[in-house]
Amino acid sequence: MANLHSEFLEFYDALQIVKSKREQIITSHNNLRKLIKNEFSKNHPEYTVGFWIQGSWKMGTTIRTNDDECDLDDGFYITPEPKVTSTTVKNWVQDAVDNVTDTGASHKNKCIRVQYKGGYHIDIPVYVKSSFDRPWEHPKLATRDNGYISSDPKELCDWFKEKKKNNDQLVRIISYMKAWSDDVRQSMPPGLALTILAAENQVKNDRDDVALLETLKAIRNKLNALFVCRVPATPRDNVLEDLSDRKAQIMAEFDRIISYGEKAISEKNMLKASKQWRHALGDRFPEAEDKDDPEMRLNELRSLSNTVLSGQAKTDSKGYIQSTSGVHNPPHKFYGE
Repeated sequence: MANLHSEFLEFYDALQIVKSKREQIITSHNNLRKLIKNEFSKNHPEYTVGFWIQGSWKMGTTIRTNDDECDLDDGFYITPEPKVTSTTVKNWVQDAVDNVTDTGASHKNKCIRVQYKGGYHIDIPVYVKSSFDRPWEHPKLATRDNGYISSDPKELCDWFKEKKKNNDQLVRIISYMKAWSDDVRQSMPPGLALTILAAENQVKNDRDDVALLETLKAIRNKLNALFVCRVPATPRDNVLEDLSDRKAQIMAEFDRIISYGEKAISEKNMLKASKQWRHALGDRFPEAEDKDDPEMRLNELRSLSNTVLSGQAKTDSKGYIQSTSGVHNPPHKFYGE
C-alpha cells in the first residue's frame, strides 16, 4: 500500500491560513467589536454586551478555500433579553458595521456578514440572554426569518474540544474533508455537518491517508442507513434536514472519493497514488515522487524470502520466483554458515 502520510501532512499545511492574513482577520474583527460596543454604548446603553469567537475558527478547523477565501464567526451577546424583534436587534448591529467596507454589511438569516476585499469575511451572529451570570442558560440566536431560537455554540465547541483532546488527527481529517467539499462545491453538506460526522465516525490510524479513507467509509455507512446529522448541542437540530433531496448526489460523491482513495492506497507507485488523491481532493494535494513505496517493496522481499525458505518457491518462464506457477525450486538449505 502506497504510504502518503507525509504528503497528507504537506497538504494540511497548504490548507492553513497564512500568518499575514490571519493577523489581518484578527485586526478586522477587533475593529468590528469596537464599533459595535460604541454603537450600543451610545444608542442602547441599557444593554450589557460581550463577544465570543465560535465555529471553525474556535475549533481550529478553518481552511483556505480554492478561491483563497476564509471566514471567522464572532458571536455578539447582549443582556437582558430585549423587548424588540430579533430583526431589530440585528439591524442595530448592522448599523454599527455597515460602513466598514465598500460593499456594506449583509443581513443574513443567522448573522450579519462583513465581506473584505482581502479574501475573507466575518460573520456576526447575535445572541440574547437574560443574564451573563447564568452559565446554565442557553442563549437565543436572533434570526431574520424565525425570531429568536435557542442555540448554544459554546456547548458545541466544548463537545468538540473533548473529541479532539490528544487527537490532532481529527482536526486534519476534518480539514481534508472540507478541502474535498470545496473542490466538489455543489451539493455537499455544510462544514458543520462534515465536522460532526468526522468526529462521531473517526477511524484512527498511524497514517492520515488510511484514517481518512476508513473514516469516509464509516460516514458513508452511517448516512446510507440514516441520512441524519444531529448537532450535539442546543438546539440539537438535524443539519442535513434541508439536504434530503440531495442525498443521492452526496452519497455519489462519497462513493467517488472512497473509490479514488482505495485505488491510491492499493497502488505501489507513490506518484500514481498521489494522482488518485488529487482527483479526489484537488490540485492542492502534492504529487509524490515517481518511485515505488519502499515499505511495500520490503514487504514483497519478505514475502519472497518466506516463500523460498518454506520450499514453496517456483520459477516462471521469465525467471521470476513466486509461488503460483512454474518449475518447483528445491528447498533452500543455506543458512549462512
